[in-house]
Amino acid sequence: MKKRLRVLVYSVFFTLPLSLFAQPAQTFTTAKSPAEAGFSAERLKRLDTYLQGFIDQGLAPNAVTFVARNGKIVHYKAFGYSNLEKKTPLKRDDIYRIASQSKAVVSVALMTLYEEEKFLLDDPISRYIPAFKNPKVLVSVDKEKGTYETRPAKREITIRHLLSHNAGIPYEHPLDQRPEFKVPFFNSLQPDKLEEVVNRIAARPLTKDPGEAFVYGLNTDIIGRLVEIMAQKPLDVALRERVLDPIGMNDTYFYLPANKADRLVELYSKGSAEKPLTRHENNAYRHFAVEGAKTYFSGGAGLVSTVEDYAKFCQMMLNGGTFNNKRILGRKIVDMMLRNQIGAATTSSYKDKFGLGFQLVTEESSYGNELSPGSFAWGGMYCSEYTIDPRENLVLLIFTNVQPYTHSTEFRRKFRIAVYQALE
Repeated sequence: MKKRLRVLVYSVFFTLPLSLFAQPAQTFTTAKSPAEAGFSAERLKRLDTYLQGFIDQGLAPNAVTFVARNGKIVHYKAFGYSNLEKKTPLKRDDIYRIASQSKAVVSVALMTLYEEEKFLLDDPISRYIPAFKNPKVLVSVDKEKGTYETRPAKREITIRHLLSHNAGIPYEHPLDQRPEFKVPFFNSLQPDKLEEVVNRIAARPLTKDPGEAFVYGLNTDIIGRLVEIMAQKPLDVALRERVLDPIGMNDTYFYLPANKADRLVELYSKGSAEKPLTRHENNAYRHFAVEGAKTYFSGGAGLVSTVEDYAKFCQMMLNGGTFNNKRILGRKIVDMMLRNQIGAATTSSYKDKFGLGFQLVTEESSYGNELSPGSFAWGGMYCSEYTIDPRENLVLLIFTNVQPYTHSTEFRRKFRIAVYQALE
């Protein structure tokens, strides 16, 4: 009986993934070969061919990749040009606008305050920001008369609603052209302040009742303001102290210092397959990180970063809250953040779910067909994306900066295909 039990234990042990027994990687090291990290060197060449082809065909100005498994880097390369007009070759440490990838970082910063017992997830946000007391829901809009009707919301907005984009707060709002409701979506060259912007968001009626639908929008900008209130520090300082510096994210900012400004890549547009890449016409989008008042800290879309910096953040989450031998979050808090918070709703037609700050891949998901269920990911509107696959102990990122970008979905999804098909 004992012998049979030993055989059973051994057989279970040796069929489990080795990653379950590996120590979390606290730094990145370069794999001696792709095979050391479980990749086929021959099949991985398809990734280079694909990305260089995108550049050569004029479909993207540049691309930078970062792929690491078990903390071993297997693909970290730069393709194309940071500036097409000047033909400046892209460098791996060039800095990109990461837009909505800011959301994960700011959500983690808020959860460090949760661990310090500063709040409960189901606290109404009006407890901390009184302007959100007694929210209303938009019922109808008469554009000809310039009037609208509202009704009282069924419930207050909670912090959980914000983290899961379940609060009824959109980006594009039917009333956002009215002066009293107008807010900067992503960034600003003007002397805007987060507190003032959040109070204007609070004045706008919701488009859905809190807790009843996934509505992607300005939720994380409000989260950024909650961080300021609870940490009693400006958001940029709180992020630096709680997340960026401990992890070693030394190239991640809202506003770049002068000695790093020349590393920001140019921003391009390609609105249709027939149109060539052209320099973006929106000066705020192009220059917010290096020019203007530099007073608005958009928690939802305002950060710039390098692919390696953000990979450190991804590895921290993959490790269950630690990196650089620093613990940012407890592992059970990370587990909680990666549980579905939106019930039967989905984030889009791809049928993904959403946790506390992170999109979750399920068995039914179709955007990340190759990804293991339990993976989590998100991207930014300028075309950047990260993916974290716990089952494969894998992080993968790809960045470019084009908006609008007709090839955005193809660019990111084919990158993931090229990575996953090379796994042994």
